[in-house]
Amino acid sequence: MTGLLFALLATLLVGVGARDQVLVAQLAERQGARHSLLLVAIASGMAAAGLAAWGGAQVAGLMAGPARLFLVALALGLAGLELIVLRPRAAPAEPTHSLGAFGIVIFAMQLTDAARFLVFALAALTRAPLTTGLGGAVGAALVVGAGWMLLGRASWLGQLRRGLGVALLLLALGLGARAMGVI
Repeated sequence: MTGLLFALLATLLVGVGARDQVLVAQLAERQGARHSLLLVAIASGMAAAGLAAWGGAQVAGLMAGPARLFLVALALGLAGLELIVLRPRAAPAEPTHSLGAFGIVIFAMQLTDAARFLVFALAALTRAPLTTGLGGAVGAALVVGAGWMLLGRASWLGQLRRGLGVALLLLALGLGARAMGVI
């Protein structure tokens, strides 16, 4: 149950203003709020969360305590870097109406974003991939649903994401130091 709640909260927190949420908001604004667009985005987010949780559980079974903690620190660091470095792109000039193309683009985007890195880390730490994946999937659905409803962009979201990225990097450094026995 802990994995579900932490994954849900982490996905919601780092999903605010994320690339997938902004893309869904941009396309919904340009093409109208098509329900099929929302369903593809939700299915993609759920699949990405499931893969991240499965991957975390597979890797966690191969590692002992300190190595697993270092893996979690590495995943948190990657999530922090993603929040700091990668920004949502400008709205596409000629957005496609193809749901297949949209599905490929958003799945690739979601599979490598901060939320899925956190789901991976939580699944590795808790060894509860089912509940962690479920929490990440519900969080992904809520994040893209908010983007679809155009709750999307405000000027302060970029600063918030960078602040969260710095906090995740500091947490990753602390966990990495603990895993190596420095702290």
